[in-house]
Amino acid sequence: MTGTPENCLVFDGPLVHSCSRDQITTHDRALIVVEKGKISRIVANVTGDVREHLGDGKYQVRKLEKGQFLCPGFVDLHTHAPQFPNQGLGMDMPLLDWLQTYTFPLEMKYEDEGFAERVYKNVVKSTLKSGTTTACYFGTIHRKSTTRLAEAVSHIGQRGLVGKVNMNQNSNGKYVEKTEDSVNETVHFIQDVSALNNPLVEPVITPRFAISCSMDLLKELGKLAASGNYYIQTHISENKDEVEFTKEVFPDQPNYTEVYNVSGLLTNKTILGHGIYLSDEEQKVIASKGTAVAHCPNSNTWLKSGICDVRNLWRNNVKVGLGTDIGAGSVSSIIDAMRSALAVSINKSFYSPKDYKPLTYPEVFYLATLGGAEALNKHETIGNFMIGKDFDALLIDTEWNNRPDMNAPTFTMPDHSLVERVQKLIYSGDDRNIAEVYVRGRLVSSRNTSSK
Repeated sequence: MTGTPENCLVFDGPLVHSCSRDQITTHDRALIVVEKGKISRIVANVTGDVREHLGDGKYQVRKLEKGQFLCPGFVDLHTHAPQFPNQGLGMDMPLLDWLQTYTFPLEMKYEDEGFAERVYKNVVKSTLKSGTTTACYFGTIHRKSTTRLAEAVSHIGQRGLVGKVNMNQNSNGKYVEKTEDSVNETVHFIQDVSALNNPLVEPVITPRFAISCSMDLLKELGKLAASGNYYIQTHISENKDEVEFTKEVFPDQPNYTEVYNVSGLLTNKTILGHGIYLSDEEQKVIASKGTAVAHCPNSNTWLKSGICDVRNLWRNNVKVGLGTDIGAGSVSSIIDAMRSALAVSINKSFYSPKDYKPLTYPEVFYLATLGGAEALNKHETIGNFMIGKDFDALLIDTEWNNRPDMNAPTFTMPDHSLVERVQKLIYSGDDRNIAEVYVRGRLVSSRNTSSK
């Protein structure tokens, strides 16, 4: 122990995390010590007085209550911060119609920085309350308003990748940029984010999707990303009409993936949203680049886009994590995304060969935590509980009938095991089960208080 009691967090209680894709690791009682935001010690299967493991320091030990456990913070690989006001609207429309009717008109309003600031503060607080410690946010084409989003992420304490959207064609005629302006504003946005001087908040190059960008713009963004080794996020193969439209816009390219590949936009720091209709050939190219796919089961279903076969992505060695994809997705919770991923995979199995295996609850828990961290190449920093990693964590509470301040959806019995309580969280839990949220050791959201 190198830290002093004043700068340490010490937890005594159950601990749950993923160390592999197909198994959840649980400890009914563990000691976890956090110093200056990082995990400095873990003692599994503790018995007796935990102070025997702490030396002579007068450390304040947080003893978890019955029904509580620690798990890693959730990673949301794909969501649209400006679309939160549209959450639950237009779910009866296909993607391209929905964009024109609801999305583009709303995003145009973010030219107003005051409006943007009000919305974005609530977005960050809401996603943290839902357990999202790391979020990949799409903004709008407006640099200054998207900077307000980055500022909100920084001030409130979330770990975030924030992108100013690029689009210079195939919009509604009003919500569009000139190529040169789009690139220049992105350069300035990167400078704005860097000026925050917060390592938890990073800029991400964000071409909306192929059809909204000319090849010239895509290539310029690829060069910009390479110049600073920046993250990249965009959409791919979400909807059949979108895929066909992409072929019309880029007739010289054999498939959707090659549009990004020839532009220099497929890297080991690229996150592609959806990926429903990717061929095996495309998936192998994506895997060879170290690029990841954000699986968005909720929005894929509501907009009737299709079913993403996560098993096939894994078979082709593609990294996968989860995304809520607000506002095409209707719920900003990765718990819901886990549940949706399970349901979609089960539905997939009904129409697949008999040996097709649906996703399991340990696998979706992995997608929500370590899988998301691996997709971002941040697995050495976050994703599970290992010495030296940042303490991005959730204090989960599955009890509700024994605490007056608790009104959670999970009805647990005294004899339920820790693994069974994890199942309860995944299959029937929501943000009411999240008592506290920590990012790099800082309490950033609590059930009993507003976000710090």
